[in-house]
Formats: sequence, C-alpha cells, structure tokens
Amino acid sequence: MSNAKRRAIFLDRDGTLNQDTGYVHRAADWRWLPGVPDALARFKAAGWLLVVVSNQSGIARGMFGSAELHALERWLDEQLTPLGAAPDAWRHCPHLPEITGPCDCRKPAPGMLLRAAEEMGIDLAASWMIGDRMRDARAGLAAGCRAVLLRSGWGKREAAAVRQSLPRTPVLPDLAAACAYILARDA
Repeated sequence: MSNAKRRAIFLDRDGTLNQDTGYVHRAADWRWLPGVPDALARFKAAGWLLVVVSNQSGIARGMFGSAELHALERWLDEQLTPLGAAPDAWRHCPHLPEITGPCDCRKPAPGMLLRAAEEMGIDLAASWMIGDRMRDARAGLAAGCRAVLLRSGWGKREAAAVRQSLPRTPVLPDLAAACAYILARDA
C-alpha cells in the first residue's frame, strides 16, 4: 500500500462556487456561478481531490444550524455526483469571534485545510486554495498551498489588495479560468 500523499483543490464556497447572496443554507437559495460544475468535473478527472472550506458564521449568529448546512451539502453532492464533480469533503467553520471567541479554523486561519490534509493524506505543498477573498488566499498560503483569487464574488473588490499584498497570487476571472490555469501548470 502506498503512503503517497494526494493533491487537493481547496475551494471557498460563497462567491467561488455560488452567488454570494448572504448566508446561503437552503437548496432553493443556491445559484451556481457560470462554469462551476464543469470546472469541478475537470479537476476530478485530472485526479485532484476537492475540499470545500467555508466560513459559515450564520451558525454562530443563529440564522441556521449545522443540520441545515449538511442537508444543503448532501443536495449539492446529489447534483454533482452524476457529473463526476462532487467534492471529496465539505468543511466549515461555524464560529464568529465576536460571539464564540477565537478559533483556528475561521479563514484566514488555516485550520480547516490543515485538518483536512491530516485526515485525507493531502500534500499541502502540491495543493491549491481557490477563493474570492483575501482571507481565502491567506488561509491557503498559511497552510502551505499555492493560492488563486477569483474576481467573482468579493474578488472584484479585493483584487487590487491581493495584487499588492500577495503579488505571487494569480487573480483570475472565475473558477473555469482557475481550472485552466492550474491544469496547464500540472501538464
């Protein structure tokens, strides 16, 4: 049996996979961003693990519970499995420091990525973090991954700051462009 570690694409959720309309926790409110299911399928076909890592402070705020969030994730898996695009894992941080106190999992902290890497045998140095916020890129870099910022979601507002603060982090239009970028480097 091989002890080889695997590569992963860590993905933010809101603003990266779906339209960030605020505290999305029901299937009825989910709206895919263009090209996302296809990009996920392309990553999977190329042998990458997909791990969604998402801050979900709506739980700490009492807006919804973990059970509702897990129900949404199961629904998403049902939509993506026939396409060969279902994530291998869903991770979320339910905390909000003002309410729950500090934690090591709320991005930009790397806790969600580090725990997933340990549990799933992921080589962080061979992996990527993709998101639409500076905190996503910072979490990926802190975990030892490479990072990509998308201009979808919040990325339109944060692109200039990322270019200045994290000049080696590519800023790309959307997940399809990030997929093409990463797969081209992997060839």
